[in-house]
Amino acid sequence: MSRRVFGVVNAIVLTAVVVLTLYPFVNVVARSFSGEQYIQAGQVNLWPRGFNTTTYRRVLGDPVFWTGYGNTVLYTVVATAISMVLTTTYAYVLSKRHLKGRPVLIGVAVFTMFFNGGLIPNYVLVSSLGLRNSLWAIVLPNAISVFNLLVMKAFFESMPAELEEAGAVDGLGTYGTLWHIVLPLSKAVVATMTLFYAVSFWNSWFSAFLYLDDADLFPVTIYLRNLIAGATGGTDISAPSEMTLQIAANIQAVTIVLTALPIVMVYPFIQRYFVTGVTLGAVKG
Repeated sequence: MSRRVFGVVNAIVLTAVVVLTLYPFVNVVARSFSGEQYIQAGQVNLWPRGFNTTTYRRVLGDPVFWTGYGNTVLYTVVATAISMVLTTTYAYVLSKRHLKGRPVLIGVAVFTMFFNGGLIPNYVLVSSLGLRNSLWAIVLPNAISVFNLLVMKAFFESMPAELEEAGAVDGLGTYGTLWHIVLPLSKAVVATMTLFYAVSFWNSWFSAFLYLDDADLFPVTIYLRNLIAGATGGTDISAPSEMTLQIAANIQAVTIVLTALPIVMVYPFIQRYFVTGVTLGAVKG
């Protein structure tokens, strides 16, 4: 009886959590398709009212939006690839308990989790290296996440040493062992870390806001930020007043939907690796 009660209560609580989690997303989508008068009156909840696609047509027809979208895709792909190469190789090195200087390397990584140079020194460093107004100002300063590094390190440590010894017997070197043995057995954690990095770089806007001055290099998140902050507009002052009011009412919701859509579409294909990757790579006592 108590087990059945627990199951019912657990189902109710989890259902409530799911509903509370999904409500803001559904509300944003509903607002993005709703008419201006219903949005202004606060009458849009879970279903669009006064169905309208004016703002979608205007945003999708804005070349600045598509320039930002292309930049975001480029930054995300390049930054994720660089981050995965650096994180994987660094974690693999740290997983070798016999490595001389291993505690120092781990200490250096962990130290950066709690201390950093600060905003101004980072800006001065990036500027002095000549990285401002370039792709590298976005992808290099945050190339390694120490959290992701430690998760991958713990995952590699959990792999049987006999597998690598067998590879060594067959003539594989360090890189050959990593490429032919370790990585094929690490698809779960690699997919999980790739998702973590991709979402982080896709949603990032502050680095671009700080290091980029050329509008042609702005990612789509800066476009979204400017709309929310009111620095730029997705409307045309020569447009009819009704259209202007409609676009102003749900421009933020429309841009949020269009910005988040690629990650939402990719996530289901990686989700099956997500729990496995985090669990297998968790720090064990």
